[in-house]
Formats: sequence, structure tokens, C-alpha cells
Amino acid sequence: MIKMLLVMLQGTVVTIQVFFLTLLFALPLGLPIAAARMSKNRFVAQIANIFMLIIRGTPLMLQLIFVYFAPYHLFHVSYDRFTAAIIAMAINYAAYFAEIYRGGIDAVPDGQSEAAKVLGYTRNQTFFRIILPQVIKRITPAMGNEVINLVKDTALVQVIGVAELLHVAQTTSSRLFSTMPIFVAGIFYFVMNWAVSAAFLQLEKKLSYYR
Repeated sequence: MIKMLLVMLQGTVVTIQVFFLTLLFALPLGLPIAAARMSKNRFVAQIANIFMLIIRGTPLMLQLIFVYFAPYHLFHVSYDRFTAAIIAMAINYAAYFAEIYRGGIDAVPDGQSEAAKVLGYTRNQTFFRIILPQVIKRITPAMGNEVINLVKDTALVQVIGVAELLHVAQTTSSRLFSTMPIFVAGIFYFVMNWAVSAAFLQLEKKLSYYR
């Protein structure tokens, strides 16, 4: 039992690495994508729209396979499975985060910027002191949902052979002829999602004073 748990914990470490690295790259990457979607330049906006259509219109599992295998077949360039998983996951989630950002920015009334300008705020001060806090408050629930989905979507990286939690659980289950590893994996996923939900709940409480 202890040996099984140790193996499961190793898979959990990989899952957590995929989770945090995806967030690390996807959160900032979503900002320029959102800016491109909102650009007044029709060409830039159209490129962003096409990108979003492709990413949101195809399964994440297919994107993982493409990112891992396509570079070798097209350019004879290869890299390890873990790197491919992070690239594919980050691009996918950046697209969804970009839409959340865009919705949050659009939800802030134009009068906020105009009032800040009258009060003598610079453009940067207006964005960081007036607009950004309101955007963060508005997008926190939606971001929480996406981050919870990310915890579960880390299981998809096994399609290119990354030994994350569910992959380890399935392998261990087959070796032991028992469903216990799958059950334990479910508990691990639940605990991780509970931690994420609790973190976002605390964030919402801290942001509640913004009107």
C-alpha cells in the first residue's frame, strides 16, 4: 500500500508541475491575445480570431498530439514529451484566458477611464489603479472555473506518454489488478481542486470591496 502511494505521489508531482507551468505561461500569454482580439487593426484582430477559432474548435488532446509530433514531421525537430505538453497546454489555456480578459475589460464602463483622465491620472495609472482591479474582480469566478478545469485536463498529457497522476494510477491498477489506485487518484484530484477553489474563494473575498 505504501509503495503504491509513493508511486502515486510521483505522478502527482508531475501533475502539479504541468499545472503550475501551464499557468505560468498561459496567464501572461492570454493578455497579448486579448489585446489582439480587441485591436482596432482589422488584420491583427482577424489573425487573433482565426487563432481562437482553431484553438477553441479542436480538442486539447489533438493539440497535444500535434505539438509533439508535427515539428518532427514538418521540420525534423524533436523535443521531450513534457515540454510538448507544457507548450500545448499553455497555448490552449492562453486562448481561453484571453477571452476572459477581454470580457472583463469590456465590462468596465468607459466612464471610469474618462473620470480618471479628468482627475489627472496618466494612462498607466488609470489602467493599474482603476481598470485592472475591477477587471480582476469581474474575471475571478470565470478564472477559477478554468483553473479547476486545468487541474483535470492535466490528465490528458498522458496521450503523449507523460507519466502524470492518472497515467500512473492506470498503470498501477493494471499491475495490481485493483481499482484502488484509480480511487486514490480521484481523491488526489479532489484535494487539488478543493485547494484551488479555496484559493479563489479567498481572492474573491479580498476583492469584494471594489465596486
